[in-house]
Amino acid sequence: MGLTACDKTNVKAVWSKVGGHVEEYGAETLERMFTSYPQTKTYFPHFDLHHGSAQIRAHGKKVLGALGEAVSHIDDLPSALSKLSDLHAQSLRVDPVNFKLLSHSFLVVVAVHCPGVLTPEVHVSLDKFLVAVSTVLTSKYR
Repeated sequence: MGLTACDKTNVKAVWSKVGGHVEEYGAETLERMFTSYPQTKTYFPHFDLHHGSAQIRAHGKKVLGALGEAVSHIDDLPSALSKLSDLHAQSLRVDPVNFKLLSHSFLVVVAVHCPGVLTPEVHVSLDKFLVAVSTVLTSKYR
């Protein structure tokens, strides 16, 4: 289920709306994930998980920054995400299910903030992209 040229165009169109709000949308994505899937908090025992905390804002910015990097290298996700893949597989050991939970939370944030851009076709493209990113991030797990 590779990304088609149309998928790539759709993802870039979404990112053109999201890219200027990485800290805000990233924090909201994490807060939604922590609220909807409280088990994901276990990976952040050292974080202040209260709404609007500096740590959530900084990490949200980092997460969406990595997604932005993936969008800008959409034709070569394995190379673009190689270091992040190593980090998650070797050091952080995040349960791969959590990437799906994060992706779902991000889709909700996009739907809330950019409802006009998230047509059914764009939703499918963005979902395929997030699955591709998650697949790369978990590719080095043993």
